[in-house]
Amino acid sequence: MQVFELDSPERLRAHLAQSRTLYEVRADGQGGEHWQSVSVGDQTAFNPSAATASFSAKSFFFAEREVLFRFEGGQFLSALPEVAPQVLFGVHACDLQAVAYQDRFFEGDPHYQSRRAATLLVGVDCVESCDGGFCHTVSSGPDVRYGSADLVLVPRRDKHAPWLLLAASHAGVQAIEALSLTPAIDDWASERLANSQRVAQQQGEQVDIIKGVALLNAGKIEQSTWERLGLQCLGCSGCTSVCPTCSCFAPLDQPTASGGMQRERVWDSCLYQGFQKEASGHNPSATPGARVQRFWFHKFGDEINAPFEHYGCVGCGRCDRVCPGGIGVHGVMHKVVNA
Repeated sequence: MQVFELDSPERLRAHLAQSRTLYEVRADGQGGEHWQSVSVGDQTAFNPSAATASFSAKSFFFAEREVLFRFEGGQFLSALPEVAPQVLFGVHACDLQAVAYQDRFFEGDPHYQSRRAATLLVGVDCVESCDGGFCHTVSSGPDVRYGSADLVLVPRRDKHAPWLLLAASHAGVQAIEALSLTPAIDDWASERLANSQRVAQQQGEQVDIIKGVALLNAGKIEQSTWERLGLQCLGCSGCTSVCPTCSCFAPLDQPTASGGMQRERVWDSCLYQGFQKEASGHNPSATPGARVQRFWFHKFGDEINAPFEHYGCVGCGRCDRVCPGGIGVHGVMHKVVNA
């Protein structure tokens, strides 16, 4: 890893936007923040919020709806997306960990991988905790984890000091060669560690989550507890839509104008009543409680998440913010611990 001094992140942003479509989280004018494209000449100051954006980077790689293939004239025709080089600028550590999780889930998927290969990820360390976040507890932040980004921006506690820029991949090194940056000589590793420790202290011990995950994996949560939680689930799919690691989808076959057929992939949710319903009519997740249980096992089950070497939850707290029934991660874990 190479580490440089950076006079301003705006300079880096303008440089990268010269050859790629660049996206950054910006206010949407309606009280929220979303990923928006940024032009080369944009002079807006880069000021990363401690809070994660309403939506993660998931849809940049796992499209909400897309055509997988077509069947025309007796032949199957590939429908791979046309992808231009792009940059995601200022991605939080938790969302980068989620991208790494999805990279493994979609390892053999050409649609996902074509978008992923065309993307440069510029992460940013968090120096303050977001409200409801617990990235430190699940080892997904607040500092960007090694291997999850190409470039990493590190804000300084001293506002007058230059930013730190970590070139963490070959693609990252190549992307900044023309900037001729000065190598950093400060004790940057200790500074990052101090930032991480401060955020961890702000987030606290997260006792309910630690105990709740242990109970879940030990099989000590009664089914009656899951059923009570299920009564609070409206089946709205809000949590699965904003969760950066959720990857459920459904196939949708549609006729084409020429008389052929095309298969689309659309986001789905394991919390929908018919998600697991079989052709025989049997539904292994027929009750809301069973569906809520399945969802949280996919987030925190050791056996399910072993191939990914990380939990399916990255501690971003989005589910807490979006769930109208109050059964985001903190709500669920508090209830299972105190059942």
